[in-house]
Amino acid sequence: MRRTVLWLASAAVACGGSGGGNGSGGSDTGASTSTTGTASTVGDSGPGTSAGSSGTTGASSSGDDAGSSSSGGGGQDAPWQPGTVYRSLPEPNPRGLLDLRGLVHTHSVYSHDACDEMPVQEDGHFNEPCFEDLRRGLCQTQHDWVMFTDHPELFDATEYPDVLLFDAARGDALLERDGAPVGNWSGCDDGSSILLLAGTEGETMPVGLEHHVDDRSLYGQVSAEAIDAFKAAGAVSLVAHTEDWTVEQLETLPLDGFEMYNLHANTLLNIAAAVQLLAKLAQGGDGLPHPDLAIMPLWSEDVRYLQTWGTVLSHGTRRVTTMGTDAHRNTFMQELPDGERIDSFRRMMLWFSNHLLVEGAQDGSWDDLALKDALRSRRLYGVFEYMGYAQGFDAYVAAGDTVVEIGGEVAIGDAPVIHAVAPTVRGLDPLATPPTITVHVLRAIEGGFEEVLAGSDAIEYVPDAPGAYRVEVRMVPLHLTEFLGDYVDLASQPRPWVYANAFYVTP
Repeated sequence: MRRTVLWLASAAVACGGSGGGNGSGGSDTGASTSTTGTASTVGDSGPGTSAGSSGTTGASSSGDDAGSSSSGGGGQDAPWQPGTVYRSLPEPNPRGLLDLRGLVHTHSVYSHDACDEMPVQEDGHFNEPCFEDLRRGLCQTQHDWVMFTDHPELFDATEYPDVLLFDAARGDALLERDGAPVGNWSGCDDGSSILLLAGTEGETMPVGLEHHVDDRSLYGQVSAEAIDAFKAAGAVSLVAHTEDWTVEQLETLPLDGFEMYNLHANTLLNIAAAVQLLAKLAQGGDGLPHPDLAIMPLWSEDVRYLQTWGTVLSHGTRRVTTMGTDAHRNTFMQELPDGERIDSFRRMMLWFSNHLLVEGAQDGSWDDLALKDALRSRRLYGVFEYMGYAQGFDAYVAAGDTVVEIGGEVAIGDAPVIHAVAPTVRGLDPLATPPTITVHVLRAIEGGFEEVLAGSDAIEYVPDAPGAYRVEVRMVPLHLTEFLGDYVDLASQPRPWVYANAFYVTP
């Protein structure tokens, strides 16, 4: 229903507009875990069985200016502008953790409502243009990992490794455990790869499932039994669309976490702004922002999410919170001036990321187990990267000789000090007007959060009471002024750039 409302708004404005585009433009490493590219391939009726069309890493599907990238391997970054993508920096943080970017909650052709609600074509084959847009977008946005969350209607009828989008002809390599596929190192033309994990958004949202549960009807149930079954299958048990859940449910169900932001829910809150943007597009596009800043007029803080998040944590409940991309390629089919669909997988997947702080192996490698350990441990912060990559962000608690990472716990009797370091925009053009960046410490309270300290650069806060404390970075994005068209006023308004998970200060 949510997507139908958005589609109707989109279609109403599209009549006489630029029309629907086809989107073609534009660590636990035990002995039982292995990687192979020779396991069974996608079935004949599945997508991606042909070689080729495997995504051009870091290049926009349209326009010479969008999608530039850097390897992150020590070379000079190309100057940042909207659509720029950078690889994760290979160096660990000061405590030895790898900072790995990825997506939690996005969809593929194995969701019944993806691909303009036509993931399966009349001939019974999967929607190849949509699948190619997804594969291309995965490589262009250069995430380290993606946790898919396909709806049960197709997901529970599809076996592994198909649900992992595996295709050996594209250079994919299966991650196996005990002889069975649990992940897919999805290959790109430049030789890089992204670790794809399977999951499902049914009544709840288990991510990183290593295999189907024995009773697949559990995907459509909300119960402790279903959640326990998902965990037994290797999943981290989350829920999507926090607006649909009560505080009591989020506290009493044996969940690992829920969403602190969801793009689809946020767009629904700002449907009037979406209609206005589409009207400008239908009238020729004058005054539109840069295509990869189309999110800016549609974005706002979602008070419902913040209220629920703060309330749950203020009650002493430990939960990880994530940012949900919720991409389906089924909402805004019009092409922007760059010749690419508004809702292309590339565009939606580059707007923000979840950053996991991962314990790598001694050789620097990591796998699905390391990712899921970080997620369960709440070592996660999210960045709205449509405004730039947050280079140098750090948050931790020091208590004597002990250092506690994001998501961790410390006793107030140990005299903890929360440290937060404001990031800079990676690759910012030295000729651009610099943004104003501030860092904030907030305490969870009934009904949301209260600010207890704010500053610039590096700040320190000594908690005066037990509770859940999180760090947030805000930005006045002055560096975007030239890219915003008629929406230039947005460049002078502060908005969140980084949402970090909480530290827990105990009595």
